[in-house]
Amino acid sequence: MTAGEQVKTTYREAMRAAIREALQRDDRVFLMGEDVGRYGGCFAVSLGLLEEFGPERIRDTPLSESAFVGAGIGAAMAGMRPIVEIMTVNFSLLALDQIINNAATLLHMSGGQCNVPLVIRMTTGAGRQVAAQHSHSLEGWYTHIPGIKILAPATLEDARGMLWTALQDPDPVLIFEHGGLYNMQGMLAADAGPVEIRSAAIRREGTDVSLITYGGTLGKTLSAADQLAADGISAEVIDLRSLRPLDDATIMASVGRTHRAVIVDEGWRTGSLSAEVSARITEQAFYDLDAPVERVCSAEVPMPYPRHLEEAALPQAEGIMAAARRAVG
Repeated sequence: MTAGEQVKTTYREAMRAAIREALQRDDRVFLMGEDVGRYGGCFAVSLGLLEEFGPERIRDTPLSESAFVGAGIGAAMAGMRPIVEIMTVNFSLLALDQIINNAATLLHMSGGQCNVPLVIRMTTGAGRQVAAQHSHSLEGWYTHIPGIKILAPATLEDARGMLWTALQDPDPVLIFEHGGLYNMQGMLAADAGPVEIRSAAIRREGTDVSLITYGGTLGKTLSAADQLAADGISAEVIDLRSLRPLDDATIMASVGRTHRAVIVDEGWRTGSLSAEVSARITEQAFYDLDAPVERVCSAEVPMPYPRHLEEAALPQAEGIMAAARRAVG
């Protein structure tokens, strides 16, 4: 294949290619988690990697998130570069002590002597009818914690490129992969590789309102922007990409251009990432605003199982469009 040639792929395949590249480039890298080996991963991301790299580097673990996240922390402290997969964000709550009290704090507690170069991948989000214990968007909780970085790849390029950059970071990085994106298809450069992980991206330019989102709601937000354009409303779409640290400069520059903001967040509204972004806009760009900041979030209920109720609970393009129209007035 020639440089720049485009190939058809999926989000799932892009993630697998990223893991494969990391395993090939650095002997210290290994993948561990529930069913990542013989089963090929709960979402088939690691399918075939056990046969390619063997059980020392593709490690199936017992069903104990606290145990294998702790093992990943220890391996990172000992000089390895572990990729720990947690099946869904809901199950990461079983490893909160390891993530928050150990991974995030050891550099501080050791007086700067002990880094934890650990990457934790997990699936987040709803839209797949897997009910309340497998569907919540809790990444906003983790953005509260100093000492860790939070990433949310929403495109094929970011699914392919964020992992290697995260593995080079001396501190823990959590990557939240929206379950509704794994089957997303598109074209990706055959030689696609690492991407930077600190800045937000303008996915669509606009002049009337800034639509700020990330992860699984990016597609719905872009769809809403397309429909708003038909009504004569020019919406700029910002993909946050990094949730901690947030790229304040890109957010404020966009609000400075459009003078209106709508934040789309699949998390619950109360105490959410959308609340943090809204507060920062109020603190840093209040006099640029021509209307109150709008937020579009999930209904504050455990995620329902029935399809029609799940769809009603989640942010949808229609709700994003309504919020944008209110902002534009």
